[in-house]
Amino acid sequence: MAKLNTADIGFEDQIWKAADKMRGNLDASEYKSVVLGLIFLKYISDKFEARYQALVDEGEGFEEDKDEYTAENIFYVPTDARWSVIAAAAHTPEIGTTIDNAMRAIEKENRRLKDILPKNFARPELDKRRLGDVVDLFTNIKMHEHGDSKDILGRAYEYCLSKFAEAEGKLAGEFYTPACIVKTLVNVLEPYAGRVYDPCCGSGGMFVQSAKFIESHAGNINQISVYGQDSNPTTWKMAQMNLAIRGIEADLGQYNADTFFGDCHPTLKADFVLANPPFNLSDWGADKLADDVRWKFGTPPNGNANFAWIQHIIHHLAPAGKAGVVLANGSLSSQSGGEGEIRRKLVEADLVDCIVAMPSQLFYTTQIPVSIWFFNKAKKQKGKTLFIDARNLGTMVTRKLRELTDGAEGDIMRIANTYKAFAEGTLADEKGFCAVVDIQKIAEQDFILTPGRYVGIAEQEQDAEPFEEKMSRLTGELATLFEQSHTLEAEIKKQLESIGYKL
Repeated sequence: MAKLNTADIGFEDQIWKAADKMRGNLDASEYKSVVLGLIFLKYISDKFEARYQALVDEGEGFEEDKDEYTAENIFYVPTDARWSVIAAAAHTPEIGTTIDNAMRAIEKENRRLKDILPKNFARPELDKRRLGDVVDLFTNIKMHEHGDSKDILGRAYEYCLSKFAEAEGKLAGEFYTPACIVKTLVNVLEPYAGRVYDPCCGSGGMFVQSAKFIESHAGNINQISVYGQDSNPTTWKMAQMNLAIRGIEADLGQYNADTFFGDCHPTLKADFVLANPPFNLSDWGADKLADDVRWKFGTPPNGNANFAWIQHIIHHLAPAGKAGVVLANGSLSSQSGGEGEIRRKLVEADLVDCIVAMPSQLFYTTQIPVSIWFFNKAKKQKGKTLFIDARNLGTMVTRKLRELTDGAEGDIMRIANTYKAFAEGTLADEKGFCAVVDIQKIAEQDFILTPGRYVGIAEQEQDAEPFEEKMSRLTGELATLFEQSHTLEAEIKKQLESIGYKL
């Protein structure tokens, strides 16, 4: 099997086929819920069945002991909720009821899932023949085989979201954050312990990667407290399911809510904030929040919420808190609506720790170029900001998608180690890649924070080959290529003439 990556998990096409089977019967928003619910049900069923079979093989008779599953962070699936029951009912009129009952049974056995799972498969407008076909497709998908190395639910959600948005003829206003971006945030911030917050948490990928980071460094996941929220009800439930699968306890609020108007954690002061807010969100309600306490550095414009997100995040930082925020590149240089003035105040308050310009084509669902802003209320390098131009990093994994390489010598650690050296005061500027800049120099650039302005252009390797020798070599190579071209041309003419065609 070919190596899997976040662009091709192996079952995307099947998932979309499942959604597509419902297209003629339901609105996109409705069949989205159907498919995402089945993704979760099939995933936990696969995990349960794998553990169940292992217990059967052990021969101790513990295969129906709920504790044997919870101890392994696997949801216990009651008998009438197992996929074999659902698969057997696929082509009966009762398939919708069977799935709804399965969801209720799983919620009953697993309190964390109460009121999270969709239970609307029995509704009359849902074509049961098509639903049965979808169940058949899912029966042949073994999700657990892809392991825990990937945010399986989040990635499936990202793919479906983009396709659903396409089907609806409009752009999706929210995006799943690619794993390599999240890993960059996590490896720079190093959230080993404390309160971790994401005010627009999507499917919960930031928290998942934070947990993985802690575990990979022999830490204890119980040393972090997770807080988040999301305005989209489907996405909010998706996050609850995703975190539940991972065994991550989280406070995502009692319900989905708009972060600006319904802050679920008004008194929270987080040690770490990791966020990928909706890019360039317009008409977000600035006029109704003109005097909000969060706008310490200036009222954000109604036409773009980028600096509203930044100030909301800074407002929720603890006295020594750090944040990493993914924003569209326009936020680095925009002057409209007072954004330039807000950016100036943020720099003068010495909150901007590091700016990383990211490569293009990292997002599956948008080509908008992005940067990562790192804020720090307790900077080690006072009065200085690190600029990193990472636009040339990354590897194309498909024709349309780029990923930052992982591992000790990969792109992600190069960025993280550069930041660490900066924090320790040992970093030397690298032309074309990184530069440490003081506030005065940023002021000279009118507080524009585009890394390219500060890191310069990398020095090109000198060509030691003398010009005359190079030209002699290149013209010789060109003459050889011309000769080969003439030979091929003559052969083509000969072959055409042999079948009655003459040029």
